[in-house]
Amino acid sequence: MKFFTTSQIRQLDQLTIEHEPVTSIELMERAANALYYSFTGNYAYLAPICILAGPGNNGGDALALARLLLNAKHEVKVCLIYTDTLSADCDTNLQRLKSDFPESLAEFNERFVPPEISEKTIIIDGLFGSGLSRPLTGIFAEAVQWINHSGCKVVSIDIPSGLSGEENRLTDKSVIVKAELTLSLQFPKLSFLIAENDPYVGSWEVLDIGIHPDAIKGTPSNLFYLEVKDIAILFKDRHKFSHKGTFGHALVVSGSKGMAGASVLSSRAALRAGAGLVTVQGPSCNRNIVQTACPEVLFLSDISEDFISHIDILENYKAIAIGPGIGTHHVTAEMLSNFLIQLDNPCIIDADALNIISQNKDLLHYIPVNSILTPHPKEFDRLFGSSNTSYERMMIAHQASKVYGVIIILKTAHTMIALPDGSMYFNSTGNSGMATAGSGDVLTGILVGLLAQGYLPETAAKIGVFLHGHAGDLALTTQTAESLIAGDIVEEIGEAYRSIRENC
Repeated sequence: MKFFTTSQIRQLDQLTIEHEPVTSIELMERAANALYYSFTGNYAYLAPICILAGPGNNGGDALALARLLLNAKHEVKVCLIYTDTLSADCDTNLQRLKSDFPESLAEFNERFVPPEISEKTIIIDGLFGSGLSRPLTGIFAEAVQWINHSGCKVVSIDIPSGLSGEENRLTDKSVIVKAELTLSLQFPKLSFLIAENDPYVGSWEVLDIGIHPDAIKGTPSNLFYLEVKDIAILFKDRHKFSHKGTFGHALVVSGSKGMAGASVLSSRAALRAGAGLVTVQGPSCNRNIVQTACPEVLFLSDISEDFISHIDILENYKAIAIGPGIGTHHVTAEMLSNFLIQLDNPCIIDADALNIISQNKDLLHYIPVNSILTPHPKEFDRLFGSSNTSYERMMIAHQASKVYGVIIILKTAHTMIALPDGSMYFNSTGNSGMATAGSGDVLTGILVGLLAQGYLPETAAKIGVFLHGHAGDLALTTQTAESLIAGDIVEEIGEAYRSIRENC
């Protein structure tokens, strides 16, 4: 799914009005209907409702939703809050509400007087939308603080009031609505995908309000949200007369003394992802462990007993991943330097390989173009400098990908893939149970398994991140977020493939 900045969304609304054609008030009515069906599908019919509407089009959406709920015999109180004029469409919906249900409405333009509600009331926040450009103050700040201290369930229309659609570094966090559910119109907002905003956004759903497809197609954006339909079309077919050589030989350079598990997890994931052959190069102390745990894997013993000291032959392999569990011994660091200098083709660089590079940043210039780096936030900060916010880190990744010509998979709840062309893809799969030791090793294995099969690095990154998260989600059907371990993710890779194909 392509999505857009908040300024572009306003343009898309206007393009839809021009293309269909449709009036702005009719487009608002579409939004209200989508909000109505989603809200009533999520919450009990008998719960009382309190709607807070602001002076702009977000408030107009809220007033139109109030009318639909009242028509359906819901118990609704409406508080319209404004200090100056209303937008034209907000005023139109105000007049409609006054005409049909005048007793439901209270207006506030100097001081907010909290309505009387019960603890069972559901509050709908329709104060301000994603176009807000400054912190809320005065009567609006009073309303937000009342919402947040009400103890009631809160649903926000489009975006929690007070939250900006992109960066929120300077936003006053004390005057942002804390929603249980956000019903976003047509597209997610970039701010939904940032960790610091989770206490405000809560769960979120995207509601189709009929933005014109030509407007979406014709408006450029570098923001994408990966969904199942985006991934299924990328899968290659397997032919009857294929053999193991058809699907490539992957090399996983991994492990050190006490870290054989990284080799086991990454190599098994590479096989489950579809590589025809997988070789692990690791210290000789890990041979028996790896080949006992995963007999399908070939093992190439390093001359060192406890760590990896060299890589000799690279041309035998279609794809190479390096880093899981290799440690940062100075001999291993020298090996990595020599490896990168002689390497011509894209590879996967993860874990300790990233930590070694962070200690010698000149090595960044030797990484082959379109290689895939898979840092978690701390590894990323060591490589490219610390960030004050997740948004800032994302923008640094966006720039670093272009500067070094590499693909950066920045691992978070909505893992971001930054491509050298400036595109940013965000993942929709995965869960908190995957925050467990070895989960990153599994992702590395999936990625190298995909590269071995001949997928381009950009495609491998998209499939790999989505497949990894989806396998983790499937693992939750038999595990819990607390009990899930990395090996559970590996075991669900096959079912994840099947599910993606069947649900596209």
